[in-house]
Amino acid sequence: MFSLSVSGRWAVPIVAGLVALGVAPPQEPSRAEAATPAPVRNDFNGDGYADLAVGAVKATVSGHAGAGYVAVLYGGPHGLSAARRTVISRSTSGVPGGAATDEGFGTQLSRGDLDGDGYADLVVGNRAGKTDAVILWGGPHGLAGTGARSVPATNTQTGDFDGDGKLDLALFRTRPAMGDDPNGSTASVWKGPFTRSGRHGTETPLDADHLKYYDVRDGATGDVNGDGRDYLALSIYEGDGSYGVRFYTGSASGLTSAAAPDTDGGLAFGDLDGDGYDDLAVGAVDDSAVTVAYGSASGLGPRDTWKTFTEDTPGVPGTGDSVSRFGQALSAGDVNGDHIDDLAVGVPGRELGYDDNAGAVDVLYGTRSGLTGKGAQSFTQNTPGVQGKAELSDAFGASVALLDINGNGFADLAAAAVGEDGGKGAVWSLRGRPTGIVTDAALTLGPKSIDAPYTKAAFGGELE
Repeated sequence: MFSLSVSGRWAVPIVAGLVALGVAPPQEPSRAEAATPAPVRNDFNGDGYADLAVGAVKATVSGHAGAGYVAVLYGGPHGLSAARRTVISRSTSGVPGGAATDEGFGTQLSRGDLDGDGYADLVVGNRAGKTDAVILWGGPHGLAGTGARSVPATNTQTGDFDGDGKLDLALFRTRPAMGDDPNGSTASVWKGPFTRSGRHGTETPLDADHLKYYDVRDGATGDVNGDGRDYLALSIYEGDGSYGVRFYTGSASGLTSAAAPDTDGGLAFGDLDGDGYDDLAVGAVDDSAVTVAYGSASGLGPRDTWKTFTEDTPGVPGTGDSVSRFGQALSAGDVNGDHIDDLAVGVPGRELGYDDNAGAVDVLYGTRSGLTGKGAQSFTQNTPGVQGKAELSDAFGASVALLDINGNGFADLAAAAVGEDGGKGAVWSLRGRPTGIVTDAALTLGPKSIDAPYTKAAFGGELE
């Protein structure tokens, strides 16, 4: 482990009692200078570069342990930096409510342009079960607490579920079970567009007969049949240590449940075979496996066409075991610019030497015939060019994200080690290139480097 220094970095004054100032970061050059403008879904400040949202889910805020905050790191032509950021918590001016012990503000994040103004917005969830999620609105200066809006949910997913060209919001309220039995969830879909004054379209209950028996943990959205309607996949806790997926197809009239691979790990949609249809990748942590169900004009293919990858798959680094947690975190994006999405796979339990849970991130590449282990890459804190040292319980790869943060047409890898530096946590940014992920411009950021609370913050516990 190592300590991240703030020396030589731009610092903002800290207002007493506040974790986040909502200060507008220095802006990057104009959108025209970005080689590949970021989709609006990924760009909070409209400068053409994708931005990274980081949850510090266990941070102490205004004296409340575990209250949590979100740090937004803005992309630019030279990638991320500590200087271009905004840190937002319940103590930030304009954010509804106040910091609360163990709320875990930032435990779950979703994004998209909810109000149709050309800037991505961020919905910040929590693990408390009773407090509301918060919409932070994007704008030319990025995200801020000003005008933030509460929504009655602990976690959310954004997607155009009815194909009308406007993002909708799926809302879930769950109080995670501490024992064997789920507490159950309530869910609804709010039709977009949204206004900052609080207006939105119709509200429709979602799958009440089933979700009342499950705890909704997280989810992902994507268009698997190319009809312009997003599908929804939910990771759920079923009880007695079992996990699974609820999968919903989009239609003009709403969402309908359908079959999907089971999982107790990550979820990601991406076009992994370049056929124009999103595919669904799911992780199975207990099995250290990732299963891919391929999309088509008729939706996800039948079960006998699904492909499973493990550390024993030819080309995939490592040796398969039940403790590496291969697939705990997943993210899809085009790393090498071949117009086919690739898959980042978090392996936070991988043992390196005698260091259990040191962790790793594997990158598997998409081809015209689908995802393959051939040419897969693996990164740890012992990889040359990656700052730091792999040590016991770092959990490198606990969360991952693929985003083109420098606008060059290649998705860059963000990977978090939540156990880094005694639980402070840290996030690494590695560049995408035609040859894959490279380490020659690797950057590491932690809570100290952005002047945010750091003691056992679990910085990077969520990446979006």
